[in-house]
Amino acid sequence: MKRIGVLSDTHGIVPQQVYSFFKDCDELWHAGDIGPGVLDELMRFKPVRAVFGNMDGGEMRFRLSPTIILQREGKKILMTHIGGYPGHYNPQILPLLRSEKPDIFVCGHSHILKVMYDKQFNMLHINPGAAGREGFHQKGTLVRFTLNPDPQQLEILDYDKFSNQRP
Repeated sequence: MKRIGVLSDTHGIVPQQVYSFFKDCDELWHAGDIGPGVLDELMRFKPVRAVFGNMDGGEMRFRLSPTIILQREGKKILMTHIGGYPGHYNPQILPLLRSEKPDIFVCGHSHILKVMYDKQFNMLHINPGAAGREGFHQKGTLVRFTLNPDPQQLEILDYDKFSNQRP
């Protein structure tokens, strides 16, 4: 059993809510647009698996991949930044979804929280929305759940994106 924290689109800011909401998580998954300094800060807090996003610069692109495949608790997870959502996937990710057949697909980019089951691909789709300040979203959002081995106890935190964050 693993507790997983999922976030995306921090754009250089680690919200303080990350530390309280993810305190009991075993691992964090960051779905891109991380921003300067965020990856190292998160890694001091918890083990992190991450992909780079379209706004991430050279350092993140050197350190991370655009897409990763993880195995956790007997489940296959595919994570990328620009992935789309059920019925509207990014055409560049569709071949991987078809060939890899993940149990869980995690992406970011849209700044719109979406957690939904995709019957066509028989997988759970998770876009945690945006955790940082940058963008049109009004609320920051974070997702956590337990893999046991199926996803259980999925919880969402939303907060004012300007509240209690370090500059």
